[in-house]
Amino acid sequence: MDLLLALILSFLLLLFSSLKGVFIAYPLGVALAIFVGLCWHRGFALKTLFRFGVEGIQRAFPVLSVLLLIGLVIASWMAAGTVPALVYYGLQWIHPHTFLLMAFWLTSGVSLLIGTSFGTVGTIGLALMTMAQGSDLNPHLLAGAVIAGAYVGDRCSPMSSSALLIATITRTNLYGNLKRMWRTSGVSLLVSSLIYLALSLQHPIHLTTPSLPQDLDRVFHIQPLLLLPALLILGLSVAQVEVKRSMLLSTGVAIAIALFYQHHSPLQLLQFLCLGFHLETGTSLDALLLGGGMLSMAKVSLVVMISTAFVGLFAGTRMLESIQEPLMRRTGTRNRFLTTGLVGVGTAAFGCTQTIAILLTEQLMRSKYKESPTGNAALALDLENTVVVISPLIPWNIAGLVPATVLSTDAGFIPYACYLYLLPLANWLYSQLATPSKPQLCN
Repeated sequence: MDLLLALILSFLLLLFSSLKGVFIAYPLGVALAIFVGLCWHRGFALKTLFRFGVEGIQRAFPVLSVLLLIGLVIASWMAAGTVPALVYYGLQWIHPHTFLLMAFWLTSGVSLLIGTSFGTVGTIGLALMTMAQGSDLNPHLLAGAVIAGAYVGDRCSPMSSSALLIATITRTNLYGNLKRMWRTSGVSLLVSSLIYLALSLQHPIHLTTPSLPQDLDRVFHIQPLLLLPALLILGLSVAQVEVKRSMLLSTGVAIAIALFYQHHSPLQLLQFLCLGFHLETGTSLDALLLGGGMLSMAKVSLVVMISTAFVGLFAGTRMLESIQEPLMRRTGTRNRFLTTGLVGVGTAAFGCTQTIAILLTEQLMRSKYKESPTGNAALALDLENTVVVISPLIPWNIAGLVPATVLSTDAGFIPYACYLYLLPLANWLYSQLATPSKPQLCN
């Protein structure tokens, strides 16, 4: 009972803070203190609980390094003129009446190549958002299309770390999983595209600053060379170079262009990389082109550390085992997908990262898939169709918080991220209509 009360209280704190716009680290810190108090009351020493928390935080180091790299990529691409060049050419190429649809398709394509939602949003997504800032388009509409597209590849790209993680923990073949993912996502992709087409026709972009292309060319001397950092990260991803290395190399090329073509001083460039890029031109570009830098990811990094301390606490105290047995008793084969989705909502809300949500959901649901018609493959597919795309829909989960931060928006994007909720909805409907097959035990 005490665990249930702590979970409910923590969830209400997170929900209230999200609705009121309070920085999510504050309620997370309070919730962590509640669970530490609960565990101490159950007999765990504070020193032991602290060790569990530290062990959890140590698992976040790979995520923290990616966040710092995103800050570097954004700042260096702006300083080099890569983001301005993408905006400049995009304004010439993308038709105003298909802008949202093209944003969804472009981010989907890039995410399939590089396999990371964060990298996609921080590159092509940022360029699209900058383009829209010079228009009267609702930023939440565009952010929804961009973030939804970014998770197309995050879910089913061969380069995706989440796809690899799920294949590993379920002991399934990655490429077999990818084939099944494509078969179960066609309807969602089609319906999402139709929705974005309708929204594009209803909300075409109209530049409120007609001189934007001319201002970009005057300040950054636009030419194809400036696209090199973006082309490099795509090319390296196709060559299956690890994403962090691709981002570092792209940042290095962008720094060289910023120094020798844009003529920024080394000290000025260092300031951009640490504190974020900014302009002082006296034009509309000053408000459009700013951000990035390692410091811009400080708040998100704090959220990551607190949330992973939570998971360390849950793992060390085995607190969730008391939930697993009653959950399994109430779950049948027919409602298994729905239960996995609901568990995914809970783990995404309390784990606050997609990775943690995947691990906790797999741990809680695995025993129910032992008699699945398709063995571990069913568990892998259901994880991909639930927790992977549900995580960004939780306002305080970094799967959605980081992209929203990069795009300078908030949880208002969620209603417009159509693909993220159409995918689990379509697969739930299919699970209700499908005829059960002969059971096949998991290994």
